[in-house]
Parts: sequence; C-alpha cells; structure tokens
Amino acid sequence: ALAGPYEDAAAAYLRRNYTQALQLWLPLAEQGNGPAQYNLGAMYENGHGVPRDSAEAEKWYRLAAGQGLADAQFTLGVRYETGQGVAQNTTEALKWYRLAADQGFTPAQYNLGVIYDNANGVRRDLAEAAKWYRLAADKGLAVAQVNLGLMHEMGRGVRLDHAEAAMWYQRAADQGDAMAQGHLGAMYDKGRGVAQDFAIALKWYRLAADQGNAAAQNGLGVLYEQGKGVAQDYTEAVKWFRLSADQGLAAAQANLGAAYDTGHGITKDAKEAVKWLSLAAAQASPPAQHSLGAMAANGRGSAQDPAAAARWY
Repeated sequence: ALAGPYEDAAAAYLRRNYTQALQLWLPLAEQGNGPAQYNLGAMYENGHGVPRDSAEAEKWYRLAAGQGLADAQFTLGVRYETGQGVAQNTTEALKWYRLAADQGFTPAQYNLGVIYDNANGVRRDLAEAAKWYRLAADKGLAVAQVNLGLMHEMGRGVRLDHAEAAMWYQRAADQGDAMAQGHLGAMYDKGRGVAQDFAIALKWYRLAADQGNAAAQNGLGVLYEQGKGVAQDYTEAVKWFRLSADQGLAAAQANLGAAYDTGHGITKDAKEAVKWLSLAAAQASPPAQHSLGAMAANGRGSAQDPAAAARWY
C-alpha cells in the first residue's frame, strides 16, 4: 500500500523533522482530518516545529475531540483535571473523560475511577469508581487491577472478597507492577484469599522490594526476621527494614528500632533505637509507642523518665 500525506507526516515526525510534519499535517487538519488535528495540538503543546502555544493546542484538540477522537477527548480531560494550559475544571474534565471512556478508551476509564474514588471535585462514589476500574482492569491496565483489588480487599464500593482481590493483584503482579506484587505477597503471607505460603510471599515481596516498594521491603524483612519461607537471618532483615524505614514507613521504623534495642542483626544501640522508634511513634505506631514507654521506664537510651513512659504507654 502506498503511504499518503498523513503517513508521510508521521514518518517525518518520528525523524524529528517537525517542519515537514507540520507542512503535511496542517492542510489535512484544515480539511477536518481528526488525527491530524490532534497531532497539531500535540505539536503546539510541546513546541515541536512551532512556538509552544497552549491556546492553539486547545483549539486543535477541541476540533479533533469534537469529531469523536478518543485520544483528543482524553487529552482535554487531563488538561481540565490538572489545569494544564486551561483553568482547572473538574466538570469539564469529567465530560471529556466520559466521552473517551464510553468509546472504551482505557486511560479515560481509569481516570474516571480515580476521580470518583478520591472525590476529586465530585462527591465520592465508590460503586462508580469500581465500575470504571473494572472496565480498565478487564483491558489489562495494571494500575486499575491494583485499585480494584484494593477495593475488594477492603470492601469499598464492592463486596469484600479476598480471593477476588488476590486474583486482580496476581494479574497486575504478572505485569511487573510493584504495588500489586507487594499486596500479593501480603496475601500469601497472611493467607488472605489464597492458601498461606511464606515461600510464595517471599517471592512476591522480593520482586516488589527490588523495585523500591517500602511495604514489601518491610514484609520481606519480617520474613527474614522470623525465618518464614527462608532461613532466619537477622542481618538481612535489618537491611530490608532500613531500606523501608528510610522511605518513612512507620512499621519498618518500629522494626528497625526494635532491632537496635535487641541487637538482632545489628550492634545494639539504645539511642539509635529511640531515634527510629520515635519516628514511628510520631506516625502513631502502637508497637513503637509501647517500646518507647518501656525504654523510658527502664532508662534505656536516655535517663529514666516515668512521665515519658506514662505518656507512651
């Protein structure tokens, strides 16, 4: 098949020959070609071959969106939701997202789910959020699968169903999504929705932890500390607790503080224990608060302080 002006323009754009792409797309856009109009909008938005011009970008996006082009409708939705180049307007964002979502445009379906889930400029509607998440999840969008799994795990807007949650986490985890891998690890760790299996929990925690997921790093540390699914290794546990604690996770800060207090996997250091336990306690971690109370009562890490002990207990 012979390439036409549109395809020639696309090839020029990929070569970063924006001038040629503009010369070929502009006549098509002026004749009402929706994809060409959308691409012109992107060129003006990004300053490719033309001066950056948000108003001109908006003009071409609207022309393309008015012809039913889902990409353009979604782009307008993003601009209005975020106030990018236009005044922020959730109502307008919802309008364009819904038009794109009704055509089966997956990112628009997901964004609608997020808006209703988080009450971004609208009344929270968890059932509506779950509806849109499911549509996007069924198309294979990992982040939608994770959010739908969370809703089933907690019974938010859908029935409480741990097996269903685990199924969605599995689908997203198989795509390499770190949050899904971490949640799936926790499901196997606790035996929620799946048969408890520490070795499988370890596998998923490690995959997520290697991507920097703080909760998974802490979960992995706990398995090493307790010798579940792996040989007990306090040093390895401390390594993962520290990585997680450095990201601010209260549970990991409490676990690292406890390691310093007991000397498991690290040199015993009461002052360092107080430091990490205090960080966790400031985030309302009950185990950390209790440990701080005990340390204050016994004078570990600081002078004995009955008042501080009473405050933390």
